[in-house]
Amino acid sequence: MRTTHAFACTFGATMITPHQTRFRLWAPSCDTVDLEIEGAAPIAMTRQPDGAFEIVAPCGAGARYRYRVRPDLAVADPASRAQPDDVFGPSMVVDPRAYAWTVNDWCGMPWERTVIYEIHVGIAGGFQGVRARLSQLAALGITAVQLMPLSEFPGGRNWGYDGVLPYAPESSYGTPEDLKALIDHAHGLGMMVFLDVVYNHFGPDGNFLSAYAAPFFRSDRPTPWGEAIDFRQPAVRTYFTENALYWLMEYRFDGLRLDAVHAIADRDWLVELAARVRARTEAGRHVHLILENENNDAGLLQSGFDAQWNDDGHNALHVLLTGEDEGYYRNFSDDPTAHLARVLGQGFAFQGEVFPTLKRPRGMPSGSLPPSAFILFLQNHDQIGNRALGDRLTVLADPRALRAAYGLLLLSPQIPLLFMGEEWGSRRPFLFFTSHSPHLGQIVRDGRRREFAAFAHFSDPARREQIPDPNQPETFAASVPNAREAAGPAGRGWQDLFATLLRLRRHHVVPRLRGARGLGAQPIGPAAVAARWRMGDGAVLAIALNLGEGVVPLPDWVAGTVLFDGSPADGSPATPAPPQRDLDPYSVTVRLLEVAHG
Repeated sequence: MRTTHAFACTFGATMITPHQTRFRLWAPSCDTVDLEIEGAAPIAMTRQPDGAFEIVAPCGAGARYRYRVRPDLAVADPASRAQPDDVFGPSMVVDPRAYAWTVNDWCGMPWERTVIYEIHVGIAGGFQGVRARLSQLAALGITAVQLMPLSEFPGGRNWGYDGVLPYAPESSYGTPEDLKALIDHAHGLGMMVFLDVVYNHFGPDGNFLSAYAAPFFRSDRPTPWGEAIDFRQPAVRTYFTENALYWLMEYRFDGLRLDAVHAIADRDWLVELAARVRARTEAGRHVHLILENENNDAGLLQSGFDAQWNDDGHNALHVLLTGEDEGYYRNFSDDPTAHLARVLGQGFAFQGEVFPTLKRPRGMPSGSLPPSAFILFLQNHDQIGNRALGDRLTVLADPRALRAAYGLLLLSPQIPLLFMGEEWGSRRPFLFFTSHSPHLGQIVRDGRRREFAAFAHFSDPARREQIPDPNQPETFAASVPNAREAAGPAGRGWQDLFATLLRLRRHHVVPRLRGARGLGAQPIGPAAVAARWRMGDGAVLAIALNLGEGVVPLPDWVAGTVLFDGSPADGSPATPAPPQRDLDPYSVTVRLLEVAHG
């Protein structure tokens, strides 16, 4: 039986028959709109009461088209399913049922089994390059690959957050069918695939919405990227809600990560989106919704969202690992062990306290949430790529401390996330890169260099000139992971460590994760913290981490069978531990006290 999937979108080009396609564009600022299909005469579209223009035209898959919204302006479809010639080229009609899925019984997997691997599709070699990596990642213990944004952006080099056509997979990465084949192959390996989506802004180049749909934006709420999107408009809500459903239903993604939702003024739309997703996806299918949210809004994690990226946890760990205290790290440098202890015990470090750099309260109480509502990481695209030189922790931190920190990351009840190359200890940078026009590229380069003027290392203008130009092809090339690193002795050692930790997580943490709750955490030394959790089966998991140079006494309550004791080669069977001992410098101990039955 041939299985296909298609989601009926309100906007864009929807095939009705093989030779008929309905086109619909929301253009309330226009009196007239013409549909221009290549090789055919323009067709006047019919205006609807809601400001949309609609027409059924005699064309099918492969037809290329634009909308003429002004005599001097023809634009791509904002709901285009494909842009073969980039954002300034024509859109193309796509038959979503052209791809026959091979894995038809996939329903995803419970959230507790999630181990996320974030990947940039471009530097991985496009959709086919990512697909080629999947079996290796599955063997390591990764259960979910998270793709950085795929919305069509100008040029072929971009992080993806400058996308302007949210329904069109980036054409430089491959075709829509290539993306579906990637997801299909992952499902066959027993892996989930998540997608990072950007609903808080459009990129600066190639977005013409304001020319024909001015109400799409609101001038009274500026954002770092321009005027805010107006989610008070029903058409705008439909556009983005259906975009989420389109990726989940037509492409069969297993979850979405919503970028920077603190920049979305209308919080109620987020709640509405989660409810729509839960109501629309098939019964029995596991679909996961993840937030990035500087507001530390615990309420959203009780309103249909599974988890949030735990930036507080990263920031506290980064300060302990590197000693850095500039920029937002200043908010955590006063007492990083206390911040980390609160993260491990309650989720967020800031739960309504004044955030020093913002000079206003941030966050809300999160102690009632399960630890799996938080995604913990040591590195991700932001935390590496937003550094001036894109340097990774492997060049910033003591490798002994870094190995110990991975014991905490991969064996704590919070959901772990790794960034591409991290599993072999890559030392290659991940830089900020773009492929804008020369004029816009220069603006981005100069603005980025100005941003770092406040940092001590870049206070000298000559040093700032050393910050790579995002628009140069060499900047992109320098970010491509080096396969030789992975194959070398150091790379193999890191992979052995990750494989050991993920095996221990799979056998000892994951089966107990549902129903887990924090039992408290506290600093136990200048750079050391201990935490414990009551797991779902009643067992107590305890982790003590020492990232400092001195020996630290362990509290009595860090007890039980040793799962991991911090040695890079540690993979031996669990052994009984003495009731108490000292915690060596740059080490971690993970212990499980099981409940007696019978």
